[in-house]
Amino acid sequence: MSNQPERIIIFDTTLRDGEQSPGASLNLEEKLTIARQLARLGVDIIEAGFPYASPGDFEAVQKIAQVVGVEGGPTICGLARATRADIEAAAKALAPAVNKRIHTFIATSDIHMEYKLKKTRPEVVAIASEMVAFAKSFVDDVEFSPEDAGRSDPEFLYEVLTAAIAAGATTINIPDTVGYTTPAEFGRLIRGIKENVPNIDQAIISVHGHNDLGLAVANFLSAVENGARQLECTINGIGERAGNAALEELVMALHVRRQYYNPFLGRPPESEAPLTNINTKEIYKTSRLVSSLTGMFVQPNKAIVGANAFAHQSGIHQDGVLKHKLTYEIMDAESIGLTDNQIVLGKLSGRHAFSTRLKELGFELSETELNQAFVKFKEVADKKKEVTEWDLESIVNAEIQQPPELFRLELVQVSCGNNSRPTATVTLRTPTGEELTDAAIGTGPVDAVYKAINRVVNVPNQLIEFSVQSVTAGIDALGEVTIRLKHGDRIFSGHSANTDIIVASAHAYINALNRLYASLQKNPEPTPAAVSQV
Repeated sequence: MSNQPERIIIFDTTLRDGEQSPGASLNLEEKLTIARQLARLGVDIIEAGFPYASPGDFEAVQKIAQVVGVEGGPTICGLARATRADIEAAAKALAPAVNKRIHTFIATSDIHMEYKLKKTRPEVVAIASEMVAFAKSFVDDVEFSPEDAGRSDPEFLYEVLTAAIAAGATTINIPDTVGYTTPAEFGRLIRGIKENVPNIDQAIISVHGHNDLGLAVANFLSAVENGARQLECTINGIGERAGNAALEELVMALHVRRQYYNPFLGRPPESEAPLTNINTKEIYKTSRLVSSLTGMFVQPNKAIVGANAFAHQSGIHQDGVLKHKLTYEIMDAESIGLTDNQIVLGKLSGRHAFSTRLKELGFELSETELNQAFVKFKEVADKKKEVTEWDLESIVNAEIQQPPELFRLELVQVSCGNNSRPTATVTLRTPTGEELTDAAIGTGPVDAVYKAINRVVNVPNQLIEFSVQSVTAGIDALGEVTIRLKHGDRIFSGHSANTDIIVASAHAYINALNRLYASLQKNPEPTPAAVSQV
């Protein structure tokens, strides 16, 4: 019996492993927005979170299972350590989904077993077998990961995997937890599993890897050549440390080079059938959405989705592209959804036209969010002659990720110049409804604004990142500002877009401060003991 797929399964872990990026914490609505877009993108499995880790994670997984895990939608997955409490929490959170998967894991490297688990090899085999069977009692689809597989003894790894499959695991995931292996090594590891685990045909081989040496995508493609059929990845490659294998890079590598990869899946080289279920025209939009909501900008020279990915500076390159695109472009920008920046709406456009266009772009807003976004659109339309799709995306992304409005910016005014000291005056409405005004001098106008805001809010924080990005070309372009604040060991992000970069900076700062202030008000209980994750 074999249940091997005829294509590559895309397992997206942006909402679980990707959220472990420092400062990339998402709230429930933001996670739901990304999950909806991942479904439109066509991912097969969404790893929505780690239900046992916190009440917030549990709620997010449950909501995504309910809203996105519908008939015809992706499988919704929850992570769980190989413990009964973790698995029960995952099963409960995933219950609303039509198709659900529990992903359980335990470490198998000698260093992890000795120092972290304090378990012997026979004990780890027994736990893996028992917990996979326990997960199987809740769902039909169970994934098992031997954490730190890349540094595990191969013979012991084969033993653990054989036991996990026998207990009911339908997917066996091989993680390069610390991003240490090279493509040749990772390929040999997958080949060894395929050849030495006697019941491997009863499970799909999956891979998960980090990009510490910049080799994650190459490792995964080597794994495909050696039998892996599921790739665990994230949008823009986000994740802890140097991140994960990037979904867009893997999908487009398989798409552009499908004649090379076809034989590894038993297809004739000339086959034009897609190797994944991904709708590649949704890639760019998904990348921008994740970048905006997490506050993690994509570097300009990033493969596939970077601003320079389809730009040509060299005169020789420009001449070649003008004569024939294929001279220097191996893929069409339109294949990832990067189309010409067309004018879509103007200042005379009504609410219905605005709402309809947003639906065409794939945004699903609540009535409150739509009203807020429409007000913002009108403000932008009054200042710009041309409102583009990118402008609309920026407006909507800024509105749907607003934190609770505790402090509200009522006024910001600055004075600056080459022979004057930058001075800012701000007026804020406090959570009690009181209006407070203060002023400050800074090294520049934004610094002055932030110092003035701090004098009013009076919550200790450290500004650790300030980023500005133009949405479109032109002097009237929207400017997107993303900032990160640090308070203790926690990081809070803020985001805003405006044609006035000073105003955008002030709103982004207030957004981050509101998140910080709300966190202090709630004073949440610490999450369960530090959890090592694949």
